[in-house]
Amino acid sequence: MDITIQTSYLPHDDPEASLAFYRDVLGFEVRSDVGQGNMRWITVGPAGQPDTSILLAPPAADPGITDDEGRTIVEMMAKGTYGWILLATSDVDATFDRLQASGAEVIQEPTDQPYGVRDCAFRDPAGNHIRINQRG
Repeated sequence: MDITIQTSYLPHDDPEASLAFYRDVLGFEVRSDVGQGNMRWITVGPAGQPDTSILLAPPAADPGITDDEGRTIVEMMAKGTYGWILLATSDVDATFDRLQASGAEVIQEPTDQPYGVRDCAFRDPAGNHIRINQRG
């Protein structure tokens, strides 16, 4: 089979804050930005990797979600327990310093994990868990 990951989804509750984080702090390219107000779908991705994207979308936009489910999602987002993504970099310490200097919420400083990975973690403006591994 020929299967690749094209787009992953993360929720947002403030499109401007999410756009600033992914574009200005992480340095991702904006691939599309549609909608208006808080009902915006923003697709971003790493430069030089046009086939891999993250869709930042409002959680309330799914018509299959009940009001109770929507409230639960918003509560989980606020706790940082709803969405997360794992990224990789060639220099996790420098990446950590840049993200910390931007004011991003630190979850974990660069750490050598017992399972052989050096990584760090942050929350994006919506509370999503962003974990960043050192490329080996």
